[in-house]
Amino acid sequence: MKGKTLTARHIAQQYEEVQEYNRMYKELDDLYHEIALGIGMSDGEFSALYAISALGDGCLQRDICREVYVSKQTINSAVRKLERKGILYLEEKKGRDKKIFLTEKGKDFVAEKIIPVVEMENAVFAEMEPDERAELLRL
Repeated sequence: MKGKTLTARHIAQQYEEVQEYNRMYKELDDLYHEIALGIGMSDGEFSALYAISALGDGCLQRDICREVYVSKQTINSAVRKLERKGILYLEEKKGRDKKIFLTEKGKDFVAEKIIPVVEMENAVFAEMEPDERAELLRL
């Protein structure tokens, strides 16, 4: 019986820890959602531009998916919307692959709206001690 009590306690503690992790993840996800809405974009469009700003011109949709952990369908839809908005354009590559490039309008938009978010993230990390950053990434 003592073993069951410990097991139940352990399970309850794990449940609480998972709930806390989920809460923190949701809070961060909500923050990026609000940023995307604030600049007039969907989450997918924001994620695509965020990835393109990191990967550079000429990246592929699959590169973006890997960079931001978003489905191919979501990124494809976002790329099509951004193309219609004149933010980016696609260039044929061998096979079915198409390279993605920012237009001048897109470059200006990324510089004005996406890069400040990246800089904000970098500033938050810079405030942490190196061992704190290492521990956070380890987790």
